[in-house]
Amino acid sequence: MDSGLLKKLFGPSGQWHGACVLMVDADTTIKTMGPDSIGAGGSKAYSPRIPSGRVQCDAICYHAEHNALFTVQIARAKQSTGEDILIKTLSILDVNHIVGVEFEGMAMLELLGIDHPPVPDKPRYAAGTLVG
Repeated sequence: MDSGLLKKLFGPSGQWHGACVLMVDADTTIKTMGPDSIGAGGSKAYSPRIPSGRVQCDAICYHAEHNALFTVQIARAKQSTGEDILIKTLSILDVNHIVGVEFEGMAMLELLGIDHPPVPDKPRYAAGTLVG
């Protein structure tokens, strides 16, 4: 991905921004399809794992000097005492391996000087869609 576009999206070096999803050209994360559980008699059943090139970021910072994106993922875990703890994971990604960035909402379009897409006047239904 172009480092100039990343600079427009994330500002100059050293500024942290909110959540987004990075798409990279590798299988970097493993997602589970559901919760793992322990079956009867001590045998364990594990949810299927799916490799993905999508990295969920709770905070992100572009660093032009190193041509890298610094990302932080925050996960909540419960200890055996019932206390909640935050597990923070820092990842440093080379911008040459970023193929896309996904944001919730349309606010980033304004940063790039692009108008919001038009909303259709009437709903469009695909062929074979049941309506009613």
